Amino acid sequence: MQVTETLAQGLKHEFQISVPASDLDAKAGARLVDLKDKVRLNGFRPGKVPVSHLKKVYGRSVMAETIDQTIRDTNSQIFTERGFRLATEPKITMPTEQKAVEDILAGKSDLTYTVSIEVVPAIALADFKSFTVEKPVAEVTEADLDEAIKRIAEQNRSFAAKGDGARAENGDRVTISFKGTIDGTPFDGGTGENIQVTIGSNTFIPGFEEQLLGIAAGETRTLKVSFPKNYASEKLAGQPAEFETTATLIEAPQEAKIDDEFAKALGLESLDKLKEAMRERLTAEFAGATRQRVKRMLLDRLDESHKFEAPPSLVEEEFNLMWNSIKAEMESSGKTFADEDTTEEAAKEEYHTIADRRVRLGLVLSEIGEKNKITVTDDEVSRAVIERARQMPGREKEVWDYYRNNANALAQLRAPIYEDKVVDFILELANVAEKKVTREELYKDDEAEKSAA
Repeated sequence: MQVTETLAQGLKHEFQISVPASDLDAKAGARLVDLKDKVRLNGFRPGKVPVSHLKKVYGRSVMAETIDQTIRDTNSQIFTERGFRLATEPKITMPTEQKAVEDILAGKSDLTYTVSIEVVPAIALADFKSFTVEKPVAEVTEADLDEAIKRIAEQNRSFAAKGDGARAENGDRVTISFKGTIDGTPFDGGTGENIQVTIGSNTFIPGFEEQLLGIAAGETRTLKVSFPKNYASEKLAGQPAEFETTATLIEAPQEAKIDDEFAKALGLESLDKLKEAMRERLTAEFAGATRQRVKRMLLDRLDESHKFEAPPSLVEEEFNLMWNSIKAEMESSGKTFADEDTTEEAAKEEYHTIADRRVRLGLVLSEIGEKNKITVTDDEVSRAVIERARQMPGREKEVWDYYRNNANALAQLRAPIYEDKVVDFILELANVAEKKVTREELYKDDEAEKSAA
């Protein structure tokens, strides 16, 4: 066997490999001998079929299998000897001319092919003991509790009918009946009776609720809207529609009284018990926000400490995933790059930078996990599947079967678990200093990111 490296450019390598026909013939012959005791052919006793006859019957297919196995074994040997970690699947180029292919299968000529690969660079890990990470910690205040309970009260407030002739205002609940048409033709799901709509809740098609402002009980209006481009029904997605809508009742929200009776309506014994439950919930939420802030700071530090060339194909793959998502979202919302005060070229450059960071961080986390034998157990993945199933009451078996039969879906569950375990490993080594902050300070970066997005 002869191996010649024909390209060594950055992370890209290419090899030309030549395997003598005699080697292939010997391997194929050994496979035929092994096959001798396994096949059953009419006219021959078991194990007595001549190898020469087997070669006539199975020679071509056995040689094809031999070539395939030889290529896999040879490539593996080449990559192992050179210490290569592949970023992507190797690209193999075989002879395509019919006569050349026939001669190789017939054992008349050597097998010559090329293999192109892109490798993961060697990554020198930083000293994590030198990392200093600030951990923002916020305590739940009485003001936080009052605000949270007030939000719950608003979500559970009652409504009372307005007087005769009253017009609907923002926040009012309107009971309506409607008939929808597209180009004058009714469509499935376009009819509703005694449907309650709270104006400003944004639960209906964009533009629907706003057109109910000022409507009175007994009044009929034709509402003109367009279904979102990403609407669940492909037949309706992006379609303009008209809804002949009649209001039958206009109700105004009532002020919620926060007391023991309110708590009991929520299934708790008293207002004190409600506050206790809310404090536990907010404490968990704050802890989650702290975790995300610490994780984000740590990933930033990892990014700063590990600068290397990321495999271009992985960066391009990551970029394409993000870019396709961004384009779909913009088409759905009807926005342009000009609306975001940028250009398509500038946006592409920005997302290429993000893709490069994501790939490098993924490789660094993988390297840390591999060198420190960090793994994700099947039990941990199973618990994640169970948690997903709990989030979809009534469809637990469907969720469980989906993950059981979908390896890619399981991998998507495993990845964040692995990432969190690596992050925890680094935090155990780093110098973590707690800093008391307010709720506003804890969520400040998250709110800024949402505004930017």
